[in-house]
Amino acid sequence: MKKILFMATLLVAGFVNAQSSPEIVFQKTAHSFGKIKQHVPATYIFTFTNNGNKPAVIEFANAECGCTTPEYSKDPILKGKSSTIKVTYNAAAMGTFKKNVNVKFANQQLPMVLTIDGEVIPAAKGKTK
Repeated sequence: MKKILFMATLLVAGFVNAQSSPEIVFQKTAHSFGKIKQHVPATYIFTFTNNGNKPAVIEFANAECGCTTPEYSKDPILKGKSSTIKVTYNAAAMGTFKKNVNVKFANQQLPMVLTIDGEVIPAAKGKTK
């Protein structure tokens, strides 16, 4: 009986461990641009790896507002392969900003959140772009 209980415990522990290990791993989930000039779009490329056993597919990547634009491949990312999500902030409004991009992968319940932040400062006089 003790042997069966021990084996069941190992099986459950292995299942929990397998479920808790992330299938999609981002190198970074946040990026700070620091100070950027007004009307000069700022872009950062988030890189991730598919550590799952099946191809990963991005269902959507949505920004909080129209000032932030995510771009990503619609192609499946094979096991062990990497891909990117390019996030561009338009820098139209002066001041500090913090924007989130929700990235939902197929077969995952919750989206992952990528964050960009920084401060938009005036462009040099006489230049708007």
